[in-house]
Amino acid sequence: MPATDTGTPVITFDDVVKRFGRTTVLDGLNFQVDKGERVTLIGPSGSGKTTILRLVMTLEDLTDGYIYIDGEPFTYEQRNGRRVRRKPKDVARIAQRIGMVFQQFNLFPNMTVIENIVEAPIHVLGQSKEEAVTRGTELLDLVGLADKADEHPTRLSGGQQQRVAIARALAMDPEILLLDEVTSALDPELVGDVLNVLRNIAQTTDITMLIVTHEMQFAQEVSHRVLMFDQGRIIEDAPPDVMFSSPQEQRTKDFLKAVL
Repeated sequence: MPATDTGTPVITFDDVVKRFGRTTVLDGLNFQVDKGERVTLIGPSGSGKTTILRLVMTLEDLTDGYIYIDGEPFTYEQRNGRRVRRKPKDVARIAQRIGMVFQQFNLFPNMTVIENIVEAPIHVLGQSKEEAVTRGTELLDLVGLADKADEHPTRLSGGQQQRVAIARALAMDPEILLLDEVTSALDPELVGDVLNVLRNIAQTTDITMLIVTHEMQFAQEVSHRVLMFDQGRIIEDAPPDVMFSSPQEQRTKDFLKAVL
């Protein structure tokens, strides 16, 4: 499914800087993601890829610069020539449009699968329990786990738990889905099922996706664009067929040779 260009990018990074102590992880980062676009971030560990997702999820705070969601300043804005933090209620309102699936599944072990999925739609979106359960059941069917609704997560394999985590993220009906190395904690034989679910979502929805992955075949199949990161900067930005067949930068060539 092609990206749908509506003019205003869904995500904009504007001169984003992130430092941890004296270490600069992102250094004047500028890029945009359009509506319905699927953009994959690749690069060596420590190059800043996961930090980007954590900034969009407000799990980390910007050191400098701005992030815009649908053209609206997210955590910081310009006011009277000064960079000021936005009100928590404004940040929370915008953040509802964003879902994330983590490396670790972060499911509540004391709740059943369906309870994990409906918790946020009921308490954050204000859905009725009936409405949330109906949608949650549809999503479990989508991820191939319709028969596991009443199980507890501890009784599921890692791959099944990760598919529940994907259903839970989708239950919030996000405009943007962030995927952070969602297969890295899984045994190799379980990776395929999770990637198949994500391929299906990519093909059948217009959710905007920002993806960090070491699964290069997956990146090649689902992405509209691939960004190569090194030392907190984008060094190459290309469609996947170009990035994986004829990268321009030597650093990209070396990285892909090492991982493919």
